[in-house]
Amino acid sequence: MRLSLLDRSRMRHGQPESAALGHSVERAIAAESAGYERFWVAEHHTVPGIASGSPAVLLAAIGARTSRIRLGSGGVMLPNHRPLVVAEQFRMLAALYPGRIDLGVGRSLGFTEPVRYALGRLEASPDSFAQEIAGVRDHLEGAAPLTARPDAVGDVPLFVLATGSGMDTAADLGLPVVIGGPILDFPELPARLDSYRGAFRSHRGSAPEIVVSLDPLIADTDDEALELALPEIWAMARSRSTGVFDSLEPVARIRATTWSSSESRRVEKGLATTVAGSASTVRRRIEQILERTGAQEVLATGSTYDRDALSASDRDLARVLIG
Repeated sequence: MRLSLLDRSRMRHGQPESAALGHSVERAIAAESAGYERFWVAEHHTVPGIASGSPAVLLAAIGARTSRIRLGSGGVMLPNHRPLVVAEQFRMLAALYPGRIDLGVGRSLGFTEPVRYALGRLEASPDSFAQEIAGVRDHLEGAAPLTARPDAVGDVPLFVLATGSGMDTAADLGLPVVIGGPILDFPELPARLDSYRGAFRSHRGSAPEIVVSLDPLIADTDDEALELALPEIWAMARSRSTGVFDSLEPVARIRATTWSSSESRRVEKGLATTVAGSASTVRRRIEQILERTGAQEVLATGSTYDRDALSASDRDLARVLIG
């Protein structure tokens, strides 16, 4: 099994927003040392708690500080960009860091209507998403009418971040699929994955490949790990009330806050579904998910306010899953 990390450059209460980017670089260096397969970064626009709006720029900085680990996007939100521009950015990265660059793409638009207007795209159908992925791939593979530069930089593997119709798109194009979030608990998920495998149309010898995105955090005990998970879950719970997905806060500050009944319910639900616990608990839960999905890779997305605890969790996760 392969183990990778997705870091979203989460901001932390009381720290400069720009510090989140340096933290991402430092986490990538540590992930390489721990033996992770990939380190991916995200694309979010004008989100108060996330500093990463340009994956290609951040990946260039990370590439300069690492030497082996694969680097990629989880993902580039393709409706916000022209396929040629995306291909050029990732060809440049592949020229700078040969054999190390991945390109994960998603269909999400901006979180709010003003952001979508600012980005110039108010909707993105499954058909248009599939056409845009195919356009990016043609440019990456030199099959488009125009040649994206620099030329002859080697393969840049494509991945589709998928919920619902995204699996159909990945199958039709012969691409790996990344799944995560609530879909992992859907009763129909095994059937949907069987459909993906059955409908898969191989491209240049490709075969069905499934990556599961999970939020594991490891501590000495299950209760301690759930405390580590609280800042991210609290930010999500609060966003449902305030409309703002904010910076990570210290656990003590969160516990000192008066929670509404709806926030309490959301936190309780989030803690019940997160993959956080002792090493043995996390290993058991991940093995159950892998058995249910047949996935070949785990993309870990866990985050918390305490960076030392996060670093320890990343190291423990690598020891638990890859030795």
